[in-house]
Amino acid sequence: MTLTLELIRHDVSDALGENPADIPLDENLLDHGLDSVRIMSLLGRWRRDHGVVADFADLAEQPAIDVWAPLLEAS
Repeated sequence: MTLTLELIRHDVSDALGENPADIPLDENLLDHGLDSVRIMSLLGRWRRDHGVVADFADLAEQPAIDVWAPLLEAS
C-alpha cells in the first residue's frame, strides 16, 4: 500500500490522539505536540509497513505533512 497524504495525516493524528481533521497539512507538527520520539515511532512503522527509506533528519528538518508526503511517497 502506498503511503498517501491522507494516510500520513491519519497516522500522525493517531500518534497525537487527535482527529485527523484537526491536523493541518501545512503547519509545523511540533506546534501540535509531535515530538522526536513520536516521529521515530511513525518512521519505524512506515519503514516496516511501507518500505520508507527516509531518515529522521529528513522528517525533523521540516515537520509538516505536506512536506513529508513527497519524501515518504518517493521511498
